Amino acid sequence: MADLIDSHAHIDVAEFDGDRTMALERARAVGVTRQIVPAIALAGFDKLRALCRDEAGLYPAYGLHPMYQSEHRPGHLDILRDWLQRERPIAVGECGLDFFMSDLDANRQRQYFRRQLELAREFDLPVILHARRALDEVIATLRDVGNSSGVVHSFSGSEEQARQLWKLGFCIGLGGPVTYARARRLRGIAATMPLEFLLLETDSPDQPLYGHQGRRNEPALLREVCECVAGLRGASFDEIATATARNAERLFRLPA
Repeated sequence: MADLIDSHAHIDVAEFDGDRTMALERARAVGVTRQIVPAIALAGFDKLRALCRDEAGLYPAYGLHPMYQSEHRPGHLDILRDWLQRERPIAVGECGLDFFMSDLDANRQRQYFRRQLELAREFDLPVILHARRALDEVIATLRDVGNSSGVVHSFSGSEEQARQLWKLGFCIGLGGPVTYARARRLRGIAATMPLEFLLLETDSPDQPLYGHQGRRNEPALLREVCECVAGLRGASFDEIATATARNAERLFRLPA
């Protein structure tokens, strides 16, 4: 059984406090041996660091998520820089832009996003990006700042937007949404995109898969994401699992 890497799982959040150990065991039992765990706010950095130190196969990224704007302060960017310098995580993130949430200040988002891209460039780290109704601006900002590696997680854009990201050297992350038959555009991209830019994810505990609606998502379900993508591409499970794991290893500089 080929090992899988969940390239985006928030296994550190409170939704897993009651059964985190069991959730990790369920994931490992089905071959999800490693997880990338992005931060969302400064308040969670200590917990995230401790979890990734205590549990094998968990790799932290540190960043300030745009949807948690109310928790961020300008001084947190300086503290984030200290964490990046001291901890040397595998990426900066989760960061980005969210123009879907009407109560978020767009200009404030832009300030936090650009500064985090600059920090990633300074420390030669990939970025883990949130881009909801903001892909064109995210791509333009990546070009402007000069970032050359990362992933747009839970990609929901067009094939042309995906192509622009690949030209920049960026991967796209696919998870629960690709398992829904109505997601025709996304499934078309999954079926035909260059395999070297594909990462698999769950975004646990969010974005449940088809057939699991209304339930908490968890990393063990990454197998179903892989099975879905393999079916769309007419490939074997092992082929997709192996290729996407190698992509994650390359992007995040993980040991093989």
